[in-house]
Amino acid sequence: MELPDDPLKSDEGTSQGPPPELPFLNVQRYLAAGGLPVPRVYRHDVSLGLIALEDLGDRTFEMAVKEDSAAARQARYRQAMAYIVAIQRLGRDRPDGQCVAFGRRFDRDLLRWELDHFREWYLEADAGVSLSATESRTVGEVFDWIATTLAGSPPVLVHRDFQSRNLMLVEDADRPSIRIIDFQDALLGSQAYDLVALLRDSYVELPPAEVDSHVAWFSEQIGRPGDEFRRLFVLQSLQRKLKDTGRFIYIDRVRKNPNFLRWVPTSLRYVAAALKEAPPEVQPLREILEERLPALHR
Repeated sequence: MELPDDPLKSDEGTSQGPPPELPFLNVQRYLAAGGLPVPRVYRHDVSLGLIALEDLGDRTFEMAVKEDSAAARQARYRQAMAYIVAIQRLGRDRPDGQCVAFGRRFDRDLLRWELDHFREWYLEADAGVSLSATESRTVGEVFDWIATTLAGSPPVLVHRDFQSRNLMLVEDADRPSIRIIDFQDALLGSQAYDLVALLRDSYVELPPAEVDSHVAWFSEQIGRPGDEFRRLFVLQSLQRKLKDTGRFIYIDRVRKNPNFLRWVPTSLRYVAAALKEAPPEVQPLREILEERLPALHR
């Protein structure tokens, strides 16, 4: 791994004492000690901008499930979901104040900011929607409710981007075939967060019946009532995919990288599905978005 210039630079520009540890190395050590299948770190020298990592090849979970039969695909997803359960249990049973993931979380402010990302970059900048004062107030109130509700859910350790391109498949008789990568942004969030990243993946769209089966299976694994967890899954899906839609536009317009624009329609389909299943508190948002965004009907 080749690091960017000055990867430990503080946003404040100055610091006292030794530099902080690179989050990738910090979280890798914690997950590896907890038995999670993350790549081995052989050597590292942050001053040189280099980390020597285990070579995981180039075959991703995405590639595999697109080739699998329905039965093989189900088994592979269950294996991946079992690692989400394992991450949550590790965080619950062995919290570590030295791991940066335990010092940050999806609180109300972060969740609300991500929802505003959708409004600013997709709704207004890309779709050209100008909300009336009444509509703007309604959208803000529903966004507040979603963020507050999700932030109030019992927090667990989450990977943050547990999707099909961040799971590598390795042929190794001595270790599990799945390796988890891109975990440096791990933090505390809802029990549904990583499951949403996997089952509402931009890169792999699963049939609704398969998603329903996986959500029910997962709720059993974590010991949470099915209806209660399903509601959390729907709300987290809505929040995450609204954020993703806005983020893809932001990456194009601000970072000049259009590669993610192709996934905007997928994200909007997930948004539309979540809106249809969302609780009554969200229905005013659904009415506004369905009226103002023809793309939701595609």
